[in-house]
Amino acid sequence: MTILDWIVVVLYLASQVGLGWHLGRKQDDTREYFIGSGRLNPVAVGLSLFATLLSSITYLGIPGEVLGMGPAYLAIYFSYPFIFLVIAFVILPVYMRHRVTSAYELLERRLGLGIRLLGVALFLSLRLIWMALMIYLTSKATAIIVGFGPGAVPWIAAVLTLSTVVYTSAGGMRAVVLTDVMQSLVLYGGTLMVIAVVTWKMGGLGWFPAEWQAGVWDPQPIFSPDPATRLTVAGSMLWVFLWMIATSMGDQVSVQRFMSTQDVRAARRAIATQLIVAFICGTTLGLVGLALLGYFQANPALLPRGGTLKSQADLIFPHFIAHHLPPVVTGCVVSGLLAAAMSSISSGVNSITAVVMTDLLERFGRRPATDVAHVRAARFLALGIGVATLLLSTVMGHVPGNFLAVTNKTSSLLAVPIALLFVFALFVPFANPAGVWLATLASVTAAVLVAFSGLFFGMNPATGLDPVSFQWIAPVALVTGLGVGLPACWLLSRVNRPASAPPPR
Repeated sequence: MTILDWIVVVLYLASQVGLGWHLGRKQDDTREYFIGSGRLNPVAVGLSLFATLLSSITYLGIPGEVLGMGPAYLAIYFSYPFIFLVIAFVILPVYMRHRVTSAYELLERRLGLGIRLLGVALFLSLRLIWMALMIYLTSKATAIIVGFGPGAVPWIAAVLTLSTVVYTSAGGMRAVVLTDVMQSLVLYGGTLMVIAVVTWKMGGLGWFPAEWQAGVWDPQPIFSPDPATRLTVAGSMLWVFLWMIATSMGDQVSVQRFMSTQDVRAARRAIATQLIVAFICGTTLGLVGLALLGYFQANPALLPRGGTLKSQADLIFPHFIAHHLPPVVTGCVVSGLLAAAMSSISSGVNSITAVVMTDLLERFGRRPATDVAHVRAARFLALGIGVATLLLSTVMGHVPGNFLAVTNKTSSLLAVPIALLFVFALFVPFANPAGVWLATLASVTAAVLVAFSGLFFGMNPATGLDPVSFQWIAPVALVTGLGVGLPACWLLSRVNRPASAPPPR
């Protein structure tokens, strides 16, 4: 990176911190701090949702996946219309009737304090591990891009995390949403710049493949009965459908954004914006993978030393940014990579702070005496959460798999078990705490066994992959949780119901 690139990156980081500080001067109550007083612009909220769920791992992972494995992953976007219908017309009408700061308040109303605390524990585990892994992988990729050695990774992680936590703790949800809008523009602009540079270097669109790249891409069938098949078209659509629905139902990061809009119609506009922008950006990142494949096939001497296109697929995008982009453009693309990470960190920190304040401290009578003191406590708590996540990121180098597999082993692991708590609480009239506990234990166990099937059952000796693909984490967790939970709740409701009581409706 040249001095001009560093100037671009520093200006970007400074703008985010400055915006958070500016917005924080106007906040003196927690409703404004955590949900923007429930009146944020739905388009901005939708962009924020997109930026939050498109992490830096995904930003790097989609080009690497399409380049090294094939384009079947892009079939996930065919599931988006069905995702919108379920979220907009099944989930949102129920959720928007309850104006809560923390999603897990809803669990106590129906199933008691124990289930509420179970949801909190699962959410905190999911988000802390997810943010720590993302910080580690983003810092590692950034170190490669700027030409630093492995020793620089902790320092990059510290700068990335602390700068994000500063503007998040200062400006609350309003700062998170507005910086997410800026970050969405930055990361998408960086993506377009990469395609433009490849097209210019190759004198046109000659990088676009005219046929299936059999020497690089894996077979990617529409459907396969073999659970070891890494990715299929139908499997990827089902996996993303379930993950998006589960995240919208049970993840505080999503629910908190719905609550920051004015009503159901505004929340629907937010989710529509998120899905439209995710489709545009995701397919563009897929084109980046195809462009890089064509560029390095035409210029094999420019590949990183020591491997093939396929074996280095996840490293090709960072390598191209570091060595083949002109000055200023490199700084913009690096800023886009950092933007993808910062949006996820800021949202995670703000949501975790809301959950800890609402579900733990306030629920057990530890609310500060004044609103100003409450906001101050939330800011200090956000700083502490950021530091804890930074420390946790130092042990994240031990999760195996390429970027896409690692992403889904972490983000999908607890998403469905958390969502099942809300399914039972809001949609199952005979649900009871004991049955829900059994369902959760079964669902989490199933998710762990699938996600780490190679560890438990041995890796496939022929392919070196897990014996059960990561795309089955969410479906197996859902079927297991419902298969155990529904009968358990029904039986326990009959056992515990007084003889004179009418049957549940």
